[in-house]
Amino acid sequence: MKRLWFLLGAMIVYRIGTHIPVPGIDAAELAKVFDSQQEGLLGMINMFSGGALERFSILALGVMPYISASIIMQLFAAMYPPLMALKKEGEAGRRKITQYTRYFTVLLAFVQAMGVSVMLQNQPGLVLIPGLSFQLMTAVTLVTGTMFLMWLGEQITERGLGNGISLIIFAGIVAGLPSAIGLTLENVNTGAYSIPLVLGIIILVAGVTAVVVFFERAQRKVLVQYAKRQFGNRMAPAQSSYLPFKLNMAGVIPAIFASSIILFPTTLSGFSAGSDSWFATGVRDLAAMLSPGQPVHEVLYAAAIIFFCFFYTALQYNPNDTADNLKKSGAIIPGYRPGKHTADYLQKIITRLTLLGSMYLVVVCFIPNALIAWKNVPFYFGGTSLLIVVVVTMDFMTQVQAYLMTQQYESLLKKASFKGGSLR
Repeated sequence: MKRLWFLLGAMIVYRIGTHIPVPGIDAAELAKVFDSQQEGLLGMINMFSGGALERFSILALGVMPYISASIIMQLFAAMYPPLMALKKEGEAGRRKITQYTRYFTVLLAFVQAMGVSVMLQNQPGLVLIPGLSFQLMTAVTLVTGTMFLMWLGEQITERGLGNGISLIIFAGIVAGLPSAIGLTLENVNTGAYSIPLVLGIIILVAGVTAVVVFFERAQRKVLVQYAKRQFGNRMAPAQSSYLPFKLNMAGVIPAIFASSIILFPTTLSGFSAGSDSWFATGVRDLAAMLSPGQPVHEVLYAAAIIFFCFFYTALQYNPNDTADNLKKSGAIIPGYRPGKHTADYLQKIITRLTLLGSMYLVVVCFIPNALIAWKNVPFYFGGTSLLIVVVVTMDFMTQVQAYLMTQQYESLLKKASFKGGSLR
């Protein structure tokens, strides 16, 4: 209960912070800018930040700089030899990589904050007192907000329940659901949506959620057999276990990367409005081709998701290392020789699972585009947001069950020790 209360308090602090604005911005003009950017990259970041970017609060950047820095550090740790050596040093190496990630988060957040301040300053009438002072004040404020959220996420992980950063993103996404539901009900009252249509959307949401839960829990278990081993004077019998491989090994990372890349021209076109230069015209034409519902957008979006699924999985998992570890521990996969033969077999399994997982991500991420193109559904259902909500909820419930199980074991041990004391 202490962990639950701490988590609730941290979420309240986070939601209060999303309503504290950065000074020097005209709120009415900012709302107009975001009305034209809901389908761009800013709309996606605003969804992850729980509307903080739309209100331009001190937490406007959210934890996206930290997420980006963590992903980039993971990629470097898989390719850069010094970081690979740190990664293999255990807890000390992990702390060093975490420290580097924090430094990189500060740098990345400062660059993003300066970019946002410059782009907002270029919008006529949006900044009350434009200039270098506004840019520096905005950058320092936004970087401080991001670092506070990073610290708050670490405190939730240590003293609360679940992964703190994931829960902050989860809270930001869920915070937009009441307004989306209210807008849907308002459209039902005005006759824009029929009751059967809304019921069909609810059934579709429940069905897709069930599919996501099924695929996120799906595993391919590879049988592993251990030879007889001798411990002192005792001979341990041969044992068998399983190597679990998730169907979606890349998680939600491919969807985030693909969305960011595809939506970037749309965001640039929004900020280049009013300019007649060849660059601005080209950006607007490219954004029109890549807008949701266009064939080019759908093809490139699907191709980007598939590419990042294979790319991220290849960086995260090395079948040669697994084969070497199995060989050192005296384990074999029945029917396959230790070493390269085993590594090729594992690589074959990973390739097939990644292909199926990428197809699953493509289907889930295409659902919001279909709903928006079909009936202009007023909320971003599916894709990255749905995956994050479902995965974080499953992880949260797993941790709650683990703590409950630990308490049950502790109570049983106390009862057993009490009975043992009375017998003695």
